[in-house]
Amino acid sequence: MPEYAELLRGYRRFREGTYPRQRARFEETAMEGQHPKLMIIGCSDSRVDPAQIFDVDPGEIFVVRNVAALVPPFETTPGLHGVSAAVEFAVQMLEVKQILVMGHGRCGGCKAALTENLAAASPGEGGFVANWIKLLDEARKPVAEKHGTSGREAELAMEFAAVRQSLANLRTFPWVAEKETAGEIKLRGAHFSIKEGVLYSLDEDTGEFLPED
Repeated sequence: MPEYAELLRGYRRFREGTYPRQRARFEETAMEGQHPKLMIIGCSDSRVDPAQIFDVDPGEIFVVRNVAALVPPFETTPGLHGVSAAVEFAVQMLEVKQILVMGHGRCGGCKAALTENLAAASPGEGGFVANWIKLLDEARKPVAEKHGTSGREAELAMEFAAVRQSLANLRTFPWVAEKETAGEIKLRGAHFSIKEGVLYSLDEDTGEFLPED
């Protein structure tokens, strides 16, 4: 596990190598602000950094990461709606043209949703995670009925179902639905296989996840 000193060594490598190469880009975004055309909603898992996977320059993607790459449905009840705030900012203020929901292989949040092994946990012992992944309760049912609740086949089906659920929830946001209908924004789903290093894109016509070249 990297200590802070190791992070600082990485920072120095950045300052000596990456920053000089991309200095013009950093200065441009500092002066003109950010204008990304793509929002990525990904998992907080340390193995699936979108910027690394897609090899993008600073300012090209607007990223939100959370447990299992989930999007809650639109609601206006009192509370702290972090993902909803990010979606609102990206769509309404930044005017992104695409939103990509990217799940991944061996996702702990999806596995917990499938097995329900945190269902009785208290905050500090998994309770916050359990409450968050309840967003997948409906998506879980057909997966559990068809594949059971253990084994890689069931886990993969749950990971795919989570991406589809988040896309469905995105479409409950009025401004997202309106812009998608008008052709002003495109919603996409993907799944990154950590073991293979391969990205699978969702074909919404067939519901299948197909590997990219």
